Formats: sequence, C-alpha cells, structure tokens
Amino acid sequence: MTEITPFSERVRLSLRETLLDAAAELLAEHGFAGLRMVDVAASAGVSRQTVYNEFGNKSALVDAVALRTVSEFLDGGEELWRTTTTVADGLHALVEYIVRHGRENRLVAAVLGGARAEDLLPLLTTRAGPVLRPAIDHAGRNLAQRVPTLPPHHTALLAETIVRLAVSHMMLPGGTPAEAADAVCAVVLPAIEAYS
Repeated sequence: MTEITPFSERVRLSLRETLLDAAAELLAEHGFAGLRMVDVAASAGVSRQTVYNEFGNKSALVDAVALRTVSEFLDGGEELWRTTTTVADGLHALVEYIVRHGRENRLVAAVLGGARAEDLLPLLTTRAGPVLRPAIDHAGRNLAQRVPTLPPHHTALLAETIVRLAVSHMMLPGGTPAEAADAVCAVVLPAIEAYS
C-alpha cells in the first residue's frame, strides 16, 4: 500500500527544495562568505524569516546544500552498482561517475576552482565529514554486498580509500574520468583480492 504524504508536508518539502536550489545557485556564484539569507529568501520568493525557520542559520543551510549534493552522487552511484555485475565494473563505473559528475556539477565546480573556491573548499577538506561519511558508508555497504568474504574492517578501509581517491581525482584532474577510474581500480582491486 502506498503511503500518502500529507499536503502540508509536501508543501514544506517543496519549499525546502526551492530554498536549497536558491542557496546552491548563490553559493556557486558568491561563495560562503557572500551567501546572505536575505538573498536566498528573495531568490525563493519568501521572507528571510522563512529561511531561518527552515534551516536555523547559514552554516546549517550550507550543510543541507552539501548533503543534498552528496545525495545526488549517492543516487547515481547506487544505480551504477545495481546495473553492473562485477566488483571491478561497479567500482570503475562509480569512480568514473563521481569524477565526471563532480566536474559537471556547478556547485562542486565552484568549490574546486570558482572565484569563491577558498571559502567553499573546506566542504571537501577540513569540514568534509558530512560530505564524505555518507559516501564512505555507501561504498562500504556495496562492497560488503559484492564481496561478502571481505572482513568488515577491510571493507571500511577500502571504502574510505575509494571515496578519498575519487574525490582527489575530482579535485585535481590528471586525466579523463575513465583514466581516474582506471587508476583507482589499479590500487583498490588488488587490495580487495588480497583481503578477501
């Protein structure tokens, strides 16, 4: 049976998405320091108080934008894991997708090299926990499903290695997304075989 979401909840979720869309665009354009709640409100067509009511403060709003962006990556990665049959194919597709999507995503591009990159870069470095942790957990779950003989502590180590290497290739491109995936697979696949 399909669960029906109450109208008021659908409106609130729609408002939240509108605010996140506005904040993501403004972040890409102005960076963290230049992001103003009043501008988010104006872009979304609501009062500034509405933005504060929904998120509390600017840092919480930026964290919500970052988490939503991570969710996009995780959804795409999950689809790739489901449509591949081997660990090697899944890993390659996942890393290639992360690097390609990261280079194409306007907000990620702003974090990596936009005019306001300096104040957004902590989202992928010193304040990266909320961004990296869900990705690492996701990679770990998929590894555990594909390689059930892999001990949990090695699964966790390899999942973190996969994500950190993919993010590194996204941040400092040294070739195509496929070449980045080749490099990550060259390091991780032998380790999966050795540990399982």
